[in-house]
Amino acid sequence: MSAMKARRRPRRPAGVVLGACVALLLAACATGTPDPTVSTAAPTLEPNKAAVAEPELPAVWPLTGEAGEIVNRPALAVKIENTAVARPQSGLNQADVVWETIVEFEVSRLVAVFQSEVPDEIGPIRSVRPMDTAITSPLNGLLAFSGGQPGILAMVAASPVQALSHDSGVDGMYRLKSRSAPHNVYATPTTLWSQADAEHQNGPDQQFSFARSAEQASAVVAGAPATRLDFRLSGQSSPAWEWNGEVWQRWEGSTPATDAADDTQVHADNVVSIVAAHPNTEFGAQNGAPVPTYTLVGTGTGTLATGGKTVDVTWQKDSESAPMKLFLADGTEATLAPGNTWVELVPAETGSLTVS
Repeated sequence: MSAMKARRRPRRPAGVVLGACVALLLAACATGTPDPTVSTAAPTLEPNKAAVAEPELPAVWPLTGEAGEIVNRPALAVKIENTAVARPQSGLNQADVVWETIVEFEVSRLVAVFQSEVPDEIGPIRSVRPMDTAITSPLNGLLAFSGGQPGILAMVAASPVQALSHDSGVDGMYRLKSRSAPHNVYATPTTLWSQADAEHQNGPDQQFSFARSAEQASAVVAGAPATRLDFRLSGQSSPAWEWNGEVWQRWEGSTPATDAADDTQVHADNVVSIVAAHPNTEFGAQNGAPVPTYTLVGTGTGTLATGGKTVDVTWQKDSESAPMKLFLADGTEATLAPGNTWVELVPAETGSLTVS
């Protein structure tokens, strides 16, 4: 034949091929060389990209820090008399905040602020004083009183509050026949609230800062134990507060202070002492007696009492319409326990607080 046949390669026995494959695999394992036919990649996991949800904190009342079903109504500040003939007053235990001030003749007078609770009746109500605008302006709410001197009334009119005066014939104020004038002007709060104008419909901003629980309040966490607070605000006013294991209870000297609305002792979850200058103003009272005020714009020292403990604080108020803030020694803002608060304005020149 002229064409030559192609040669075939001799076929290797199957056993020889299998043995060679096994040998290659063993060699690869021995040398650490990965087998390209075997996948060694780790499984791919999709990262969880969803953001962690922030815990929803319950809404709280701005003046007490207490949780509840919040009602949007303005703060109602009421001037309450605190002479012996005016006691017992009605409604104090339902106030969110009560400020105690010293007016002419060294007499104590109160500014009781209501927002989270609605008393049936409040009183006895008396006239305004120069320090009232610095106390109430940050609330941008209502200020109820029985009258006042023209110059002081002008201060109220120039402030952010809405004035509700008995002398102007406001609805909701009346005189009780069971008490003698001028210690007998009382009011129905719901009627006062119903007269809020368009600029005073909303609730106030938070004033003091509150912890989420009494156990987290600044005085409880960092304060010193205390069972009694003895104030000397003037020659005519020496209130005291005693810790009964649950609340601070108020005393007028050696007499328990009571609320006529429920016949219980006046009490507070927080007692704040604010030391401030107490100068006289150009206003005069009977027989030419000077009408004092407090210098509340600026800074000063104070004491915060909560949960049977006290801690020193520094207070700061940047303007008349700014809320008063409390700070601890390290510069952080002090927190109060949720609940009601009494603020004792201690005259820097003559007042004092003794803690025991």
